[in-house]
Amino acid sequence: MVMGKTFAEITTEIRQWIEEQRMFFVATAPLAADLHVNCSPKGGDAFRVLGPHEVAYADLTGSGIETVAHLRENGRIVLMFCAFEGAPKIIRLHGHGEVVEPGDQEFESLRANFPALVGLRTIIRVQVTRIADSCGFAVPFYDYAGPRGVLDKLCEKMGPAGLADYRARKNRASIDGLPGLNGT
Repeated sequence: MVMGKTFAEITTEIRQWIEEQRMFFVATAPLAADLHVNCSPKGGDAFRVLGPHEVAYADLTGSGIETVAHLRENGRIVLMFCAFEGAPKIIRLHGHGEVVEPGDQEFESLRANFPALVGLRTIIRVQVTRIADSCGFAVPFYDYAGPRGVLDKLCEKMGPAGLADYRARKNRASIDGLPGLNGT
């Protein structure tokens, strides 16, 4: 098994392996060195490969807005998929991300790639510029116990008006004051 390779595109094999992973991580950073780097775990049926150099994920309501703010500032993003079952493997997709909000021209066509997600706040689309694997030899095994239903229940309880209020209070700016959501 040779690891540490880069790939010209997201191949069928890479796509299939990515689709088998139940969790992935997103990392972004602001331009200023004294501001905070962000790394966020993501799960559920929220990731799609759209083409050999394009991916997207459903960005769900949360207490922070770091990824959105960093992408709006500079677009840099890396997504990491890591095997917790089976053979050890890590895939990183580096690229330039953009935030697609409800009301944006492409939102509905991108949203059609995902199931109905009550907490959906934006879609993050990434033009992938580097695809690489690494070994993951030291990553431990974990048993998947199932999805958490907490976010769905909370968002259903809040309803559309409550979600809009929450996002207006919690998702307007990053922890460093960078602009977040536009007001959805």
